[in-house]
Amino acid sequence: MEENNNNTLYCSHCGAVIGEDEDYETIDGDIVCMDCVEQHTTTCDRCGTIIWASESYGDDYTTLCSHCYHNHYTRCSCCDALLHEDDAYHLDGYDYCSDCYHDEVDKSRSIHDYGYKPEPIFYGDSNRYFGIELEIDGAGKDSDNADELLKIANSDGNTEHIYIKGDGSLDDGMELVTHPMSLDYHKNFCWEEIMKKAIGMGYRSHQTSTCGLHIHVNRDCFGEDREEQDEVIARILYFIEHHWNELLKFSRRTEYSMNRWAARYGFEKTGREILDKAKKGNNGRYAAVNLMNWATIEFRLFRGTLKHNTLIAALELVNAICDIAISLTDEGIANMSWSEFVSTITELELIRYLKERRLFINDDIDTEEDL
Repeated sequence: MEENNNNTLYCSHCGAVIGEDEDYETIDGDIVCMDCVEQHTTTCDRCGTIIWASESYGDDYTTLCSHCYHNHYTRCSCCDALLHEDDAYHLDGYDYCSDCYHDEVDKSRSIHDYGYKPEPIFYGDSNRYFGIELEIDGAGKDSDNADELLKIANSDGNTEHIYIKGDGSLDDGMELVTHPMSLDYHKNFCWEEIMKKAIGMGYRSHQTSTCGLHIHVNRDCFGEDREEQDEVIARILYFIEHHWNELLKFSRRTEYSMNRWAARYGFEKTGREILDKAKKGNNGRYAAVNLMNWATIEFRLFRGTLKHNTLIAALELVNAICDIAISLTDEGIANMSWSEFVSTITELELIRYLKERRLFINDDIDTEEDL
């Protein structure tokens, strides 16, 4: 307290004389004039104590003195948000806000909720990336099984190649989802080992009525802006409508299943007309080519599979369709026959699969059972 023998009071903050008829406050035992109170102090929202503004322990919305903060509040270990102790979530010795807590819990799960979508990690050197969603069913939405599959896919422990989600359309299974990978990266990835493990656990994909194989392709590989991308996507849609019967055979789906999960938009004279129809969104995401995602288009035609050759062939087919849609004109796409299209294919896995499905040059070939 600043006071001399004549009982004159001085502000401990600015040194100004406080007249006999002037008000003042006492902060931590020190006298403070009202000008300094107004300019440099604030009030704890919990207990009402006047404190220096520079010593507030709150945030932009809550002012707290040191005592109230340390006895009744904490901060989120992840995002640093201020939390009342009654609102904090506790996990492994750390405090979290609701959003971060559920994110941390979700990260620790083997099987995530259907809406889970982590920040994508891109694998491989390419401008075209493929994200796979592979549904498997019949052996349970089982965390131990999921752990075994994740152990194979994410073997080095420091990278996440796939994650696993639940899916309400499955009776007793789960969905394997990859981060975006180049075609070559997928071909060298441990898909065969993952599939053998899943089969050994009792899962099936082709041999169910529930499972699909969906392939996402990044839109920006089709052009630098939305207009360029739409021109290529229109040609993709035209190709699929023009060769629907062949692609239905390739897909291994029944017509009923295709109509339910991957319906066609319907043939029109030009790809642009099909694209305009697609943009109206009448099929929702259950379209042969789903355009409802901002960053990708999704090929949903294919029935699920646990056969390695079938998976790689589907990827190679999508890649080949993207190639011709980029390289050909609208007229070129319209004039291309199926036989002309398959004559351009050089990938051995795709050629073998096309022969198995009698979609190549009608060669007889021994086929293996699809799972």
